[in-house]
Amino acid sequence: WQELFKGADSLLVDDSGYVVDPEALVDQYWNEDPIKRREMMMPFFWKVIGTQGQIFGNRDYGNKVNCTNKMWFSYPGYNEILTGNADDERITSNDKINNPNITVLAHANNHPKYKGKVAAFASWDVFPYIINKERSGVPVNAGFDVATKDPNDRELLLNKLQNEIRSPWSTVRLDPFTHQYALEYLKKEKPNLLFISYGETDDWAHDGKYDEYLFAATQTDKYLEELWSFIQSDTQYKDKTTLIITTDHGRGTDPKDTWRNHGSSVPNGGEIWIAMLGPEINSEGEVSSPGQLYQNQVASTVAKLLGIEIQSKMGNPLY
Repeated sequence: WQELFKGADSLLVDDSGYVVDPEALVDQYWNEDPIKRREMMMPFFWKVIGTQGQIFGNRDYGNKVNCTNKMWFSYPGYNEILTGNADDERITSNDKINNPNITVLAHANNHPKYKGKVAAFASWDVFPYIINKERSGVPVNAGFDVATKDPNDRELLLNKLQNEIRSPWSTVRLDPFTHQYALEYLKKEKPNLLFISYGETDDWAHDGKYDEYLFAATQTDKYLEELWSFIQSDTQYKDKTTLIITTDHGRGTDPKDTWRNHGSSVPNGGEIWIAMLGPEINSEGEVSSPGQLYQNQVASTVAKLLGIEIQSKMGNPLY
């Protein structure tokens, strides 16, 4: 939430030792006004979602969004986002273990109206387990998966390039592949529910590369713009589609170390944010009134938008 609402961190953007070219980074991302800084980093987010949608989690206003799980790392966070419940007894690591909980993706895929019209794309290779691909039947393209279902020329090129352009990480591919695979699927298959998880901001931060962290945030903003542009240009989706955007966990605040990390031992690691844009969402922009929302409210919001009832208890919908 720190960068989202205030832009580049003054303690990290200049001479922190976490950037390669401080002068160039300052030119690209720095302004004394935090409102201008955040727009420099994520222009689509603030010019479009910030005026036509709703954004929660600016703690400077007392508007808070938190994880309800106490783990504050990825698998527990994504489980909470997708199932509407924390599970601190069973989801205690990032190991590749099939999720015993049922996600809203699976609920939708088991509904007659949406059967075969749900899909997921992710940069991290643990997502087939988080979504429990085998049990749910939801197609999941994650990690270094390629397009296999009647790939078009663009997907064939993506398959080739993904094998040629090496990721710095053994379990996470570069976000451009996740995004472009997802976008092609959206155009070809026209799903009713599509989940996309980008991963680079997390991994660059863990590597202590604050410049790449900011670059990845800006690139993600461009991906959101491209998705929304297609949605609003397509007759099936135009003015009938909602984006819900959030994150699996927060970050530490110590510029010398903990900004790179999260987890139960890192103070503030469970502080997150949520944004929404679509025809069902009031155009309030940044919500500046005090309040408290939680990560577990995302799944019930998705269910409400789809018009499906889920028997298991979840957090209340966000609208």
